[in-house]
Amino acid sequence: MPDPVARDAAEEASAMSHPAVAPDVSVAYGEHPDQVVDFYAPRSGHATVPLVVVLHGGAWRAPYDRRHVTPFADFLARRGLAVANVEYRRGREIPGQRGDGPVAGRWPETFDDVAAAMDALPDLARQALPQADPRRTVVTGHSAGGHLALWAAARHVLPAGSPWRLAAPPPLRGVVALAPIADFGAAVELGVCGGAVRQLLGGEAQYDERAPHGDPAVLLPTGIATVVVQGRTDVVVPPAVAEAFVDAAAKAGETVGWTLLEEVGHFPLIDPAADACAVVAEEIAQLAW
Repeated sequence: MPDPVARDAAEEASAMSHPAVAPDVSVAYGEHPDQVVDFYAPRSGHATVPLVVVLHGGAWRAPYDRRHVTPFADFLARRGLAVANVEYRRGREIPGQRGDGPVAGRWPETFDDVAAAMDALPDLARQALPQADPRRTVVTGHSAGGHLALWAAARHVLPAGSPWRLAAPPPLRGVVALAPIADFGAAVELGVCGGAVRQLLGGEAQYDERAPHGDPAVLLPTGIATVVVQGRTDVVVPPAVAEAFVDAAAKAGETVGWTLLEEVGHFPLIDPAADACAVVAEEIAQLAW
């Protein structure tokens, strides 16, 4: 059996080997430099097509930005979908971290940005990509971005008084979460991404207060079609994290689609050269069309 760590490194190297793909147009949704959306036009002859919103992963940490998923965004565009690749504020830059390691996320800015981007996207898409039909929107995200995709679809069930709460469900066709950090309790127990979940929420002292506002596993049911795609051999975000979310959904009376891919780790899900990426594209298309 291949060494799982070596296999993960090889899969990551493959996913990151593709050159970045420039967008057709970029539009700001706020004043901060990270508050920007890159749009990719569909490579098809359809007059109107569904819109796929991509939220990148990287443990909510500053060194990882949207550039590493531009080949994935282009892959979806080449399959005839309009794509919005969203940037958002992440952890502090390394020079400001005083040797403590990358800090995951910012509270509340990371959530502020995802909420603001999702609210602005229908109008931005109509202006930037006339082919995009915001009425047929699917949100997808990988790893930490998978968490944000699930959270974006659950804002109408946030606790009362939350600044991000919506009065009604967001107008989405569905969510396709890729190896998501979907259950905070399971992720903390397994030490996923070096304690990134606790960092995202501001540390140990803030965890209990803030988790109900950020943990997809407690924001159920949503009533929005949801699919989780996971590699069985993932050592970055182990399948147990997504399984805990799927189980929580079932206990809440909601069925979540669960696609577990054999002999697949964390990164092939966003690697256009991998068969797993084609599976992801098909899951998205099934909800979008």
